[in-house]
Amino acid sequence: MLIGTMNNPGNDVREEIRWMAEMGMEFVDLTLEPPGAASWNVDPDALRKLIEDRGLKVVGHTAFYLPIASAIEEIRQAAVAELRRSMSVFSAVGARWMNIHPDHFAPFHERPFYIRRNLESLRDLLPDSERYGVGMMVENLPGNFNSAAQLSDLLDPMPSVGLHLDFGHARLMAAENTAPEILARYGHRLRHVHLHDNRGGHDDLHLPLGAGNLDVAEVVRSLKQCGYDGTITLEVFTPDKHFLAYSAARLRALWNGR
Repeated sequence: MLIGTMNNPGNDVREEIRWMAEMGMEFVDLTLEPPGAASWNVDPDALRKLIEDRGLKVVGHTAFYLPIASAIEEIRQAAVAELRRSMSVFSAVGARWMNIHPDHFAPFHERPFYIRRNLESLRDLLPDSERYGVGMMVENLPGNFNSAAQLSDLLDPMPSVGLHLDFGHARLMAAENTAPEILARYGHRLRHVHLHDNRGGHDDLHLPLGAGNLDVAEVVRSLKQCGYDGTITLEVFTPDKHFLAYSAARLRALWNGR
């Protein structure tokens, strides 16, 4: 199991990678978003050297707000073009997987429409995924893509697409934690994990581990039960990085049975 974190796209991506390495992170969850890490501004060769020189691995993360289900075709195609450009950068820096946030924002259209549009966008990207050697994985999102049944609309028609499970999201806008049912159905396709604490309800708080009511020991047990031993991003969004360091130490201790 590797523990990493995500760069703040508001900051210079090179400085973000440097402090991650100094903290002892094992990989960077590289999000390509403006202003500090726009896909069209970063230098992939320089980033790869920086990442490799510091002994880090890398996973690709894309902007959460790309309208890949837009009812306006030109806008959908522009979102796909940004994902394609991001995929080329991820390939150049050494990432082998990138996440995609499914989109439901298609006013005056029902679920079958935006499911179809998401699938069109994923299929448009398949040749690029194969060409660049970067697999796609769908992240569960509160509301419309946060249960096994909801995710099945995208994962079942796309067997080559992986699952990116966010344990914090699985507890939001849901009657109960949906992570167990998602893992039961799609654990064999799990490629990446996001972990952060919250208190359920609607607020995606991104708290340090232990600051909410997430059962982190149960998260570790569930991952081991499905044979997962890959990358776990700690999405702890606090200005004081001591909380991130504590969360990493806590996760490592639980993983090692302490």
